[in-house]
Amino acid sequence: MRHARRRVVRRVARLTAVGGLLLGTAMVTQAVASEPPGTSATTRGAAGTVADTGTALVDRLGAARTAGTWLGADGRPVVAVTDTDAADEVRRSGAEPRRVERSLSDLRAATAALGEAPRVAGTAWAVDYRANEVVVRGDRTVSRADWSRLTRTAEGIGGFVRMERTEGAFTTRLNGARPILSTAGRCSAGFNVTDGSRDYILTAGHCGPIGSVWFADDQGTEQIGQTVRGSFPGDDYSLVQYAGGRAGEGAEVVAVGDGRGVRITGVDDPSVGQRVFRSGSTSGLRDGRVTALDATVNYPEGTVTGLIETDVCAEPGDSGGPLFSEGVALGITSGGNGDCTAGGTTFFEPLPRTLEDLGVKLIAAAPEPGAAPSPAAVAPGAASPGSAASVGGAAAGVLARLTDPENTGPGLLIIAGSLVALVATRFIRAEQDRRAYRNRYSAMWG
Repeated sequence: MRHARRRVVRRVARLTAVGGLLLGTAMVTQAVASEPPGTSATTRGAAGTVADTGTALVDRLGAARTAGTWLGADGRPVVAVTDTDAADEVRRSGAEPRRVERSLSDLRAATAALGEAPRVAGTAWAVDYRANEVVVRGDRTVSRADWSRLTRTAEGIGGFVRMERTEGAFTTRLNGARPILSTAGRCSAGFNVTDGSRDYILTAGHCGPIGSVWFADDQGTEQIGQTVRGSFPGDDYSLVQYAGGRAGEGAEVVAVGDGRGVRITGVDDPSVGQRVFRSGSTSGLRDGRVTALDATVNYPEGTVTGLIETDVCAEPGDSGGPLFSEGVALGITSGGNGDCTAGGTTFFEPLPRTLEDLGVKLIAAAPEPGAAPSPAAVAPGAASPGSAASVGGAAAGVLARLTDPENTGPGLLIIAGSLVALVATRFIRAEQDRRAYRNRYSAMWG
């Protein structure tokens, strides 16, 4: 009877182990099929999903009947329209219409005219959708004569071009979230990207020319990589190829200070009015709102177009750093004016068009299936948009990969445990057989 019970227990243990092997193999197969190496998940945050409605309406109704879209104070998309029929269609779609005088075509024609005028360093312009105007800003470096000449150009365009003088100067801002150093200066790592065979750091183009060698320390002993591609002015981005070819553990995390980071799960374009976060080595984690898109800035080094304009502050030492919201990557820090004491304007190179231009993909963590976007940060010091993660811990990174339900880790753990169980049952059975044989032998010959 006792031997029969042992046989049943052994049989159940073996069946359980075999079942574990099959389950683990299926999990690994599913993970590999659903998340190929080197791909990045494209995930929109809550604000981005809502903003899709406004963007779709602007595209459908056209630039002659609309004048931009933004997120209202209640989180609903607002669409500027020029006629009653367009307003009715916006309302039926669940967005809020706002009647304006000038269309998006008029506003774009104004910015095009400004771009054709003689270039004045220290100036910037963008469309203010809410005010239905084009705003031209001039910093303290712009002379009175240049400002007067630009004002006359604006008056010739029309009364909807607003002229503003600002404090400080529009400058490119070196450094950032994770400092990287070279003879070209001190800059920052923005996001990690890959072309499928090699990994790179995406940072600002003004940080240094192609061929610049970057280090993690000011002694020049810890080489990170070398700039292999870039564009500035015109655009403001560059690729630093890792010396070892790979970014390593935690490549999907951006630092936000105090040894903490935000896990990036995708990439997207921002919306006017959206709350965003920027991380930099000088001023740390800061938050604010997107105030305009497709902005133009005339830096002393040259003109950069198509930028994201925000009221997030930044200081020298923050350039190249990441812009993100709810774990979604949006852009990299280009430049601006002001500081984090008095405030100012900061511009960012949009990430989606940059990735397309370079032919690379963002290295991102897979979002949990069915999970709602994480809430935006409440305060800069304690913010963790996207899931929080420690920065720099290799063991923690390995553990995260093993316990990630979208990864192969859980399946591998089940397979390993099942193999151990099978080996153990075989050993136990063999040992029991040996004992039974010895007992029988001693009874016959003792």
